[in-house]
Amino acid sequence: MKDYPCEILAEEPLKNHCSFKIGGPAEVLFIPKNEKALIAAIRYCNENGVRLTILGNGSNVLISDAGLRGVVAKLMGGLCDLIYLGDNVIAAGAGVSLKKVCVLAKEKSLTGLEFAYGIPGSVGGAVYMNAGAYGGELKNVLLSVRSVSLDDGSVKETPIDDMEFAYRNTPFMKNRRVVTAAYFRLEPGDPEAIAARMNELMAKRKASQPLEYPSAGSTFKRPKAGYAAAHIDQCGLKGYRVGGAEVSKKHAGFVLNVDNATFADVKTLMADVQKTVLEKDGVLLEPEVEILE
Repeated sequence: MKDYPCEILAEEPLKNHCSFKIGGPAEVLFIPKNEKALIAAIRYCNENGVRLTILGNGSNVLISDAGLRGVVAKLMGGLCDLIYLGDNVIAAGAGVSLKKVCVLAKEKSLTGLEFAYGIPGSVGGAVYMNAGAYGGELKNVLLSVRSVSLDDGSVKETPIDDMEFAYRNTPFMKNRRVVTAAYFRLEPGDPEAIAARMNELMAKRKASQPLEYPSAGSTFKRPKAGYAAAHIDQCGLKGYRVGGAEVSKKHAGFVLNVDNATFADVKTLMADVQKTVLEKDGVLLEPEVEILE
């Protein structure tokens, strides 16, 4: 892997690489600078029986305090190409922040991505989970996705029309392929209107969400009936705390790291919330946060 452009860190604390600020060391943290480096890592791990974990910007994960053995390939910081291809299409590497894609779209007077401006993840992570906010979803602006197989390192580009994307659900959650780039098809728009909408949604996000504390964003997926935050609030769980983890008093959909919370603190709190909401409202909340251990 060292023969390819990359960064390699041994026993690197993963709390420094995720928004929850929780997580023990990665045995090896590998940051590939291009797709070939990632493919080399995949093949190395397969040939040597080494566990490989893929990490984007770490904005939607809870990582064990014991850390992760094997290789953790972090795409944020690598795979950072961001290009306007013309014809209203933007190409972005999986390691590009979604915010940067939104800014480029605004600069090119392209509309459609305003909803994503405040989403803190990388392009790869956003595609992986079909990220969305304020009525928008990534699937609505995707043209195609480039990915690499975790089994043999083969590369494929797939049109969005050939994939089934749904609410917080995509083929990449189960097809053992890693997103390496995405192509966005947008529409011409008025740059001032685009900027105004982006600023409006960012202000709304700051006013309603507890962005001053480490978290992984919305902790639970939206259930079939109502909203996760409403169910949690109705059950009197705002401010509920386990160790250093707390259900936000500002937005009940967020679990926060308010005082050096541990992995166990957050897992226990999430389980308590699920149990209470199921008992009182009859609704089983499904975690949106991915748990890595």
